[in-house]
Amino acid sequence: MKIASVDFVGGFTKLSQMPADRFPEAAFIGRSNVGKSSLINRLLQRKNLARTSGTPGKTQQINFFLVNGRFYVVDLPGFGYAKVSKTQRAKWQKTIGHYLTERETLKVVFQLVDARHKPTALDEEVMILLKESPAEHVVVLTKSDKLSGNERQKAITRVHKTMAPLGLERPVLLTSAEDGRGRPELIDWLSLYI
Repeated sequence: MKIASVDFVGGFTKLSQMPADRFPEAAFIGRSNVGKSSLINRLLQRKNLARTSGTPGKTQQINFFLVNGRFYVVDLPGFGYAKVSKTQRAKWQKTIGHYLTERETLKVVFQLVDARHKPTALDEEVMILLKESPAEHVVVLTKSDKLSGNERQKAITRVHKTMAPLGLERPVLLTSAEDGRGRPELIDWLSLYI
């Protein structure tokens, strides 16, 4: 798949505001500062499409990008640490939960986990939530350029060990926004479901 065009359609805080044109959607979700926006930029070959920041919680809306005029890449707010009120955080979680489990046009969810660390309790919560989603679920390990070959394999094994007690068996991809590792595999998954 060649990425010919990418257009920012809008950032939304309610399901009722989201595009109603029925194009299929691929969503990216992960903890704050897991490298979600950077990976989306690398995937779509655009430098500053999804805004990146050293400050956790920069993405505060559900951002829709129309790709090739035929499908959406959706950047979800990072969960976990963010400088927002508990009320705001609870509101995001409710909206994101509804989006992940009820959005009919959502075809695949890429859950980003930092390859350098064991999945957190919050990562596990998202894995459990995604069991309720009709969309496909792929775990994407970010920042794998920071690991040696042996450490990368250990990172994949850690994720499988985390998922097993949850009754989950999902594909796990190694990626890096820095060196582009994993981009062809992400494109393959998009082609499969979009």
